[in-house]
Amino acid sequence: MNHRRLAPLLLLLASAGAGAADDLLLPAGQEVAGASQSQWSRKWWQWALSFDAEASPVADRTGAACRAGQQGPVWFLAGGFGDARISRECTVPAGKFLFFPLANYVAMPSEGGAPTCEVMMRDARQITDGASRLVLKIDGQPQPALEAHRVDTRGCFDAGARRSPPENVFPSAGNGYYVMLKPLPPGTHEIEFGAVLPAVTQAITYRLHVH
Repeated sequence: MNHRRLAPLLLLLASAGAGAADDLLLPAGQEVAGASQSQWSRKWWQWALSFDAEASPVADRTGAACRAGQQGPVWFLAGGFGDARISRECTVPAGKFLFFPLANYVAMPSEGGAPTCEVMMRDARQITDGASRLVLKIDGQPQPALEAHRVDTRGCFDAGARRSPPENVFPSAGNGYYVMLKPLPPGTHEIEFGAVLPAVTQAITYRLHVH
């Protein structure tokens, strides 16, 4: 094949790959399995807070805990503690939607306190108002317009509902930038995501084997 034909072909393949990645990202207003992404953000926090700190997928540095507590048609990917870049590798069943935060925060009542839901919602919103440098790459393809994926919990919820035994952690409220991906095609994929908040930077890479 001569160079004149090769260059357009490479551009065509690159465009096709970008389009495939773009098609995986759902709009923030789209429901999945009968639940809004606001409701999925509540479920994400209940999942993340259902573990003891040392066993949490959020504390996991390798991906060994990525299957812990997963259930239903949507799988959660975890953020991280601290500012260090985290790389994880794990296997995901085919056909699962993926839901995860670029940056998020949950406000929960302190022991002995009696805050109102309005105060919790305000605190969560104020912390995430300062989010910047939102990043999402799917197999190397940057995803645009991530500011449109800000989601709050639309009221308060019990953050301890999935703990064993359940703990009443109400009123809790969350806010942040979340994304919902359609099920990835079988094979190996790399998801990079993160953001900067005033108090913390998140930079996560998942190498996912889907089958």
